[in-house]
Amino acid sequence: MKRITIYDVAKEADVSLATVSRVINDSNVVREDTRIRVQEAIEKLGYKPNAIAQGLALSKTTTVSIVMSEKMFAYNGKILNGLMDVAKIYNYNIMFHTTSKGISKMQDVIESIIKSRVDGVILFNDNFSLEEMEVLNEYQIPMVVVGSKITETKIGNVGNVYINFEKMAYDLVNKYFERGIDDISLVEDKLNLSMMEQLKAGIDRAYAEKGKVFNKYISYDDNNYKSSFNFLSDYYSLPEDCELVCVLNNKYLTMTRPNVTSYNIPEYDLGAVAMRLLTKMLVDDDSVKDNKDIEMSYVLMSKGTTK
Repeated sequence: MKRITIYDVAKEADVSLATVSRVINDSNVVREDTRIRVQEAIEKLGYKPNAIAQGLALSKTTTVSIVMSEKMFAYNGKILNGLMDVAKIYNYNIMFHTTSKGISKMQDVIESIIKSRVDGVILFNDNFSLEEMEVLNEYQIPMVVVGSKITETKIGNVGNVYINFEKMAYDLVNKYFERGIDDISLVEDKLNLSMMEQLKAGIDRAYAEKGKVFNKYISYDDNNYKSSFNFLSDYYSLPEDCELVCVLNNKYLTMTRPNVTSYNIPEYDLGAVAMRLLTKMLVDDDSVKDNKDIEMSYVLMSKGTTK
């Protein structure tokens, strides 16, 4: 028998997830006709709100949940180290929630977080939609998003520790423009789609300021290619035919020949700062009341794939 979830109720009542959460938590900001429609959907489907979840805000567990894609563990190892080291300093336990394509559904992760009564959540970008974050916010769960910048959100208690990928791409493209190079492509990273959107926005802006249009966003088949380096190597000699800059640095880039130019991003610090920000939010520290967005720096490391 199919388990009825808050998603099913929202669909039946034709409202948002956040609205269902407000009705469940007896919020007074929901219109009466909407409240009735949600309640009727709950009764029709036989949805049973979790009693522990409804009393979430009344207790503390000194536990923080970290949510990330299973595929991203290899990329985010240093960020996780920073998160966990700071959590240990402030005596917070860590609960991991991972998502896998076709296996772990985000709706199950959300319900697990709520039922676990965690005090706060660290989210990696590309895992949650804004609507899903609103559901957690309705249960008064402070959140920090780590990775790239949140571009649009009206959610209250959410922090963001990020790299400004839009500025990164904008500055890099302008450096190439100064060298007389304007034939530039952006190769998609399917695991970091929010990062890709911001990189493309930066390139679009740089091109627009020159009265040009950027039209070389390349999406490759990840069933045939395990990396953009392999994809490009099948068509070009680097750096003679084209130059390659990789945004996310890792130890394997120094093992390739030639070594790949990349950005040095302070991954450990991203995690450490994100967890410290969350610990301050959990105790209502005045220092973060109006300062929940923290931009981290980065450095371009030129190697063998650029001239």
